[in-house]
Amino acid sequence: MTSLSDFKATAIDGTEADLSSYDGKVVLVVNTASQCGLTPQYQGLQELHETYADQGLVVLGFPCDQFRNQEPGDEAEIAEFCERNYGVEFPMFAKVDVNGKGAHPLWKWLKDTKGGILGGSIKWNFTKFLVGRDGQVIDRYAPTTEPAKLAGDIEKALAP
Repeated sequence: MTSLSDFKATAIDGTEADLSSYDGKVVLVVNTASQCGLTPQYQGLQELHETYADQGLVVLGFPCDQFRNQEPGDEAEIAEFCERNYGVEFPMFAKVDVNGKGAHPLWKWLKDTKGGILGGSIKWNFTKFLVGRDGQVIDRYAPTTEPAKLAGDIEKALAP
């Protein structure tokens, strides 16, 4: 696998999504959780979506329950929580593992492409990867990096 478009993932509604549908877009891939101290970042992610979607940004949320059971709900509960509490309109996916043998292939590729402090592992919820229009990873951001701080990098990636 050599670009974002090589992957498929299960959407939060259970349908299979081909990530090649985001070809030509700038994509922010984030592992999320509903019961984490960083959960309020959903608001910032939604603000990025509202600000830049018309210019070609897509935020993709991947719930993950690998960090202290902070995403215990099923997909319907997660979707309802995100919409009710943060007005999330960007695409959300079914729960995935981001670390270990069962890690989703997309997350294996993201980690292999841009290692972090823990090398080939995701440290915590809300780790973010910015992917360019060409499907290649531009950068990786720590869980504590507020979504608003990515605006400059997103604008550069969106520039013609």
